[in-house]
Amino acid sequence: MNQPMPPQQPFPQQQPPQGQPGQLPPPTQQPYGQQPQQPQSPQQPGPQFPILVSTMNDVPGHDIVRVFGEVAGLTVRSRGIGANFTAGLRSLGGGEIHEYTQLLYQSRHEAVLRMCQHAMSFGANAVIAMRFDCNEIANTMSEVAAYGTAVYLKPAE
Repeated sequence: MNQPMPPQQPFPQQQPPQGQPGQLPPPTQQPYGQQPQQPQSPQQPGPQFPILVSTMNDVPGHDIVRVFGEVAGLTVRSRGIGANFTAGLRSLGGGEIHEYTQLLYQSRHEAVLRMCQHAMSFGANAVIAMRFDCNEIANTMSEVAAYGTAVYLKPAE
């Protein structure tokens, strides 16, 4: 069942690097979300990443002013011998293997953060069309890549 999303907190503004050709004027207002009408409660999550990350190809209410191109973040992780042993025992009984679930969740988060850093180095304030790619390396390590298109957004007029 679909549930409404909690109100989104504004993301910090990112200015394009100074002195580059095609420099954009600074935005006149906070680009994302609206200020909450009441203080944020501990149950409402704030932004997870320093810039907007969207799986959509556009952002409603915003215009894409500049496209910087593809950006990516990558991490490769392995569980320790103890966690691998515990996960192996759990796999005999079937069901979810919490050790690996947590590993992949942390890996995805880290990959997106690295992708955001890559985008911000170009002066982007958002990543659109974000996707994940996961692979196994040598049957012991997990590779997670996050990639998308770095853009500079401004509120639609």
